[in-house]
Amino acid sequence: MEKVILNNGIEMPLEGFGVFQVPDPAQCEQAVLDAIAAGYRLIDTAAAYMNEKAVGAAIAKCGVPRDELFITTKLWVQDASYEGAKKAIETSLQNLGLDYIDLYLVHQPMGDYIGAYRAMEEAYKAGKLRAIGVCNFYPNRLADLCETVSVRPAVNQVELHPFFQQEGALALMKEYGVCPEAWGPFAEGKHGIFTHPVLTSIGQKYGKSAAQVALRWNVQRGVVVIPKSVHKERMEQNIDIWNFELSGEDMAEITKLDLGHSEIVDHSDPKFVQMLHQMKIHE
Repeated sequence: MEKVILNNGIEMPLEGFGVFQVPDPAQCEQAVLDAIAAGYRLIDTAAAYMNEKAVGAAIAKCGVPRDELFITTKLWVQDASYEGAKKAIETSLQNLGLDYIDLYLVHQPMGDYIGAYRAMEEAYKAGKLRAIGVCNFYPNRLADLCETVSVRPAVNQVELHPFFQQEGALALMKEYGVCPEAWGPFAEGKHGIFTHPVLTSIGQKYGKSAAQVALRWNVQRGVVVIPKSVHKERMEQNIDIWNFELSGEDMAEITKLDLGHSEIVDHSDPKFVQMLHQMKIHE
């Protein structure tokens, strides 16, 4: 497993395991245990996924030393304020059963996320968070944040896959020293990604699947990927991307697949923003 060095000097695996849409506690706990057994060391959850306790239970049982794991969780919109974030950080630590969180992210650029980030900076300086960052911060929001805060975000987790490549956003992240991380690296199954002719054809040269090619393409761009599956064999396939390298010609062919926009979510849609604000994860 290759790693990336974040802007504060800590190492983060270039591939991890995501638990989005795995709310059932028993299933989530088993999936995380299976993922760790398969070799994953980065586990990505969020307060809004409602499964931090299950992730924590798996961490406690997995038998892997804590310092070999890299645990990420996220602050929900409901708690996007200075006081809200202070409480949310403590809640996540308790849910996960941890003394510290490796990476803590603002989940959406909504609410008083600047106030929340101030609380995150304090927790970072206190050693409760090893690194802090953001999710879904498009270039204008990321630039504003980086120009405002004292601790620049280490990571920006955004939608990144062959059909939405965001090269401009990646360039800005590089300018600010922010590591890109991909949610939805399989485009949530859209565009027939698992059988796509371009990805399949490239994969055949290396004895790899279209899915493995999609993941490899992103990590070769310096993007951390967090594929999700509750099936052990797919977990094993998804992590089996470190014994081949795509050529420049392969990368160029995949570049041609970019649509230049998301077909999963529109963060500029007022109704979507309203929906996220209305989603409550606690009283």
